[in-house]
Formats: sequence, structure tokens, C-alpha cells
Amino acid sequence: MTLKDDVFEHGPDPDNPGWRHWNLKDQTLFNGAVMGKLITRVDPDGKARLRMFPQRHHQNLQGIIHGAVTLSLIDIALFTTMHNIGSGNAGPSVTLELSTQFVGGGDPARPMDAVTEIVRETGKLVFVRGLVEQEEDVVASFSGIVRKMLPRG
Repeated sequence: MTLKDDVFEHGPDPDNPGWRHWNLKDQTLFNGAVMGKLITRVDPDGKARLRMFPQRHHQNLQGIIHGAVTLSLIDIALFTTMHNIGSGNAGPSVTLELSTQFVGGGDPARPMDAVTEIVRETGKLVFVRGLVEQEEDVVASFSGIVRKMLPRG
């Protein structure tokens, strides 16, 4: 059993066939306490997809999804991408760089997805790019670099 297996619940989501959970077992940590339920899958085109379900506390004063929530979804998506279509073990890794361009406001009434692909993966780095989407509407584009770390012993 890996560290990831001890802390993550990533089995099939019965409410969303074809999707898997991406939730920390300890719901008092950031992902669960702030982001809520997250699900993930690999699309037919080979891209990874991470979906969140916006709630009232994700909104800003304008009634749209807060930019910090969008950035959090993107950051978490870097790791689901590694897990779903990369080398696998994303747990002990860290984000080195994240570049984001906001191009639209997030609608709190619709699920929001980070759709990602790996540009390149080396022994120690993973280069990811993607879009945050709500159906056909693009909320943000981004690229990020993740540094793979060895698990602490």
C-alpha cells in the first residue's frame, strides 16, 4: 500500500459512471474542506479531467467563482494528471510553477472542469497544460510544472 492509498479515496463514483473520486480521506484538509467533492476521469482523447461542483462559498462578491478557487482546481489538476496519464505517484510532489490566464468568469450553477495534458515528463519534472471549462465556455488557460519528490521515510 502506498502513501496515496492511505490518504486518498479514488474509487469509482457511483453517481457519475466513468468517473473516479479524487478526495482526501481526511475531509478537514484543504481539498475536502474548501473544494468539496472532486471527481476525475481520462477522456477518449487521452486528456485528464478533474471536475468540481461549485457551492455558495466558492463565489466572490460578483456572484462568480472566486479566482482562488479556480487556481486551486488547476493546482489539484496537475496532480490528478500525473496520477491518471503520467507516471502515477503524484502524492509526494510539489508545484514549481503555475501560469494562468483568466479568460472568463466561472458560473457557480455549473460543474467546472480542468482538462489537462502532459507536454513532457522527465525523471523529476512534469510539464502540464490545460483549460478550465464549463461545457463549451473557457474560464482559464494554464500551464504548470510539477517536481516529483521521493516519499519521506
